[in-house]
Amino acid sequence: MTNDRRKEPFQGREPQRPPDAPAAARGAAGGAAPAARRKGWRRALPTWRFTLLGLVAVILLGAAALAAGYHLVKIPRANALATMQSNVFLYADGSRLARDGDVNRESVQLSQVSRHARHAVLAAEDRDFYDGSGVDPQAMVRGAWNTVTGKGRQSGSTITQQYVKNYYLGQEQTLTRKAKEFFIAIKLDREKSKDEILQGYLNTSYFGRNTYGIQAAAHAYYGVDASELDAAQGAYLAALLNSPNAYDVDAHPENREKALVRWNYVLDGMVKEGWLGRAERAALEFPAPRPNRANTALSGQRGYIVNAVKAYLAEHGILEEAELDGGGYRIWTTLRRPAQDALVGAVEEEVLDNLEPQVRDADRNVRAGAAAIDPRTGKVVAMYGGTDYVKQYTNNATRRDFQVGSTFKPFVLAAALEHGAHTHDGRPITPQTMYDGTSKRAVEGWPGDRYTPENEDDRSYGEISVSEATDKSVNAVYAQMAVDVGPDRVHRTAVRLGLPERTPDMVASPSIALGTATASVLDMTQAYATLADHGRHRPYTLVEKITRNGSRTVPLPERRTTQAVDRVAADTTTSVLRGVVAGGTATAAQAAGRPAAGKTGTAEEDTAAWFAGYTPDLVAVVSVMGQDPETAAHKPLYGAMGLGRINGGGVPAQIWAKFVKDATEGEEASAFDLRIRSGSGDLELPYAVPGDGASASASASPSEGSGDDGFPWDSGPAEGDGSFEDRGEESDGDDGDGTGDGSGEGDAAGPAPGPGGSAVPSPGSDADDAPGDAAPPAGPAPPPPVVPGRRPAGRRPGTTASADGRGRREEGAAARRRAAVRPGRTAGRSRAGAGRGPGGSGRRRSGRGAPRAPTWCPSARWRAWRWAAGGTAR
Repeated sequence: MTNDRRKEPFQGREPQRPPDAPAAARGAAGGAAPAARRKGWRRALPTWRFTLLGLVAVILLGAAALAAGYHLVKIPRANALATMQSNVFLYADGSRLARDGDVNRESVQLSQVSRHARHAVLAAEDRDFYDGSGVDPQAMVRGAWNTVTGKGRQSGSTITQQYVKNYYLGQEQTLTRKAKEFFIAIKLDREKSKDEILQGYLNTSYFGRNTYGIQAAAHAYYGVDASELDAAQGAYLAALLNSPNAYDVDAHPENREKALVRWNYVLDGMVKEGWLGRAERAALEFPAPRPNRANTALSGQRGYIVNAVKAYLAEHGILEEAELDGGGYRIWTTLRRPAQDALVGAVEEEVLDNLEPQVRDADRNVRAGAAAIDPRTGKVVAMYGGTDYVKQYTNNATRRDFQVGSTFKPFVLAAALEHGAHTHDGRPITPQTMYDGTSKRAVEGWPGDRYTPENEDDRSYGEISVSEATDKSVNAVYAQMAVDVGPDRVHRTAVRLGLPERTPDMVASPSIALGTATASVLDMTQAYATLADHGRHRPYTLVEKITRNGSRTVPLPERRTTQAVDRVAADTTTSVLRGVVAGGTATAAQAAGRPAAGKTGTAEEDTAAWFAGYTPDLVAVVSVMGQDPETAAHKPLYGAMGLGRINGGGVPAQIWAKFVKDATEGEEASAFDLRIRSGSGDLELPYAVPGDGASASASASPSEGSGDDGFPWDSGPAEGDGSFEDRGEESDGDDGDGTGDGSGEGDAAGPAPGPGGSAVPSPGSDADDAPGDAAPPAGPAPPPPVVPGRRPAGRRPGTTASADGRGRREEGAAARRRAAVRPGRTAGRSRAGAGRGPGGSGRRRSGRGAPRAPTWCPSARWRAWRWAAGGTAR
């Protein structure tokens, strides 16, 4: 049997052929030949199809990532550091006074940066800024390549990207921050203008020396505003952006050559872009920056002034502390730089240069404070707070813990003249009214505890006029005058003049006249400025103008001018204070070489010495204080500066004189234009000063109105509530001469005309009198005749005319006690018990003259008074 399967091929399987069979044979046997397989290293390479598909996928994924990133990444809020700014305080002329804040930055508008500085920054950082986009991938690649190849670390970022980093993000070097920077820059470039981006970049960039922004850098390196930078200075600041600390040639002189290379690179770029001419470029020299200074932002007087301005803004509701902490404010103060320098120089020369704390322990306690105001505007023009704010933080110009002493006395006199007050025995109070100046004399008419003020050094003066008592600062006279006027009225007048109503220790009592109040130097300066401006009160101001971020203006409140006291009262007070400088306790103030008025003062136990003075154009108050530097306790000034005692007429008056002389140098001296009240006597001054053409003439008309309490200055009220403020007028009473002949002849002359003008009638001498008084006389009473047995009017026996030429001694008792005739009363003096007026009875005053019945009573029941037919008073 034959096996046929060996002869038939296997179905479904190609027969085996030798390996060397030709391809044609293989093709004929099995159809088309398959592609040759890649061998070796070619097997690792992707095919072109795979490459194409991968590239498309990458592009799609990249586009998707960009789209997602653009939509997912939002423009964030600015970071805290980027928005922090300092507040800049300026003098009235715009020159810089101080900077306050943790970050030295002051944002400005692009228009406030010089054109050269702007172009320099563009040439250094992004020359295609205005034409290109917010990001530059090519520059980023180039920057990365330069960094890798050792040409310096370069970010390759545009100005827009750098601004995003500075303002919105931070300085950390991470891929996440870089990605955010990229997307925010794209968005920002579409949403903001190029000018806005460049402005933000200039305000947020770091320039070294702890300065952020080109404005702060301009001041730190060249002491000018950014608007004043020239091409050379702008190019150097632009060069600093690349490496702020390394290119500071003052801090690192070894890097000067590198800084010059960068500076030249910037200037050449400006020429290339057409922003700087070649000839101008060739003429430029490297502008060496000024030396780097230590952080003295609040040293010297700066800290005192900055804090005083801040307090003023808060007290007047202009800016709260939280708003100021936000920074960005540019505050023009009212301080005048020449006046400020003059005040600091005067204190240094008269006080600081004479201190030797290593030799004298008392010198450790010496402090000084001063302030000056322009009386016509109410603007504070100078302030001295202490030796150095970083050493002594308390501002001696605004503190309220030292007694003002006798500098308060002019307020008592102004109150008396304003309200037409009378002495306790009925005589109108004028500068020539006579008082008993005996030390420790009990004050009469005060319903409270017995008060016996002591004069300085316990000296007694006997009978003395108000004017002379002011010159010699007699406490006994002014304590009595305060009671005669009414302590409430004195308090109210002081507040009207400018003292704060809640001034510590300003209590309505007899002691108010002696200056127990602890007002600040600035408070007293404001009050004296009111007197200097003829009684017109303008609230003081320390601020001229405020802006925020270089654009928004902060509104300031309106300052209303009021007539605190009538002009005649203020001017008469000024005329008396001129005598203090002429021949009283403040003759040292004459060194100012200008017409001046003022008053000295000393606190209890000599812990402070004051001088408050003014010319027609400038008011200044100076105080020298004693305070323990460790315990802050008040200390007497005995032995300080090598002096046995410091009083207001010494060092404070000397500081005042030097300050006024230096601050007004080159200015024409103005003369006082005064309208004084009749009965003031001869107030012409005995000394002549350059340009002193002052007139002290009596006014031809009464004062302009009455006080706020409704009482005319020339008469008392007819009724009231029984308080001292509303106390009725006092009748004439004894003139204090202590002699009489029973004739009833009077020595009270009528209103005396002052030099160069007619008189304003003295209080109590005009027709407006208390109810029930008889009709006034047609004119002033004639001079009293000479009565046998009486000393004629004139100089007292044994006295001579005073050296100051005022004629106080020359005129004698009649002139010193000039009193107007009261309608319905006999103008005469009582002698040896003779009757005075219809009653024929009287009372003794200080043991002199015949007794007489009282003609007024402070009680609320006895407000009005009238002479009755039987000679009784009710």
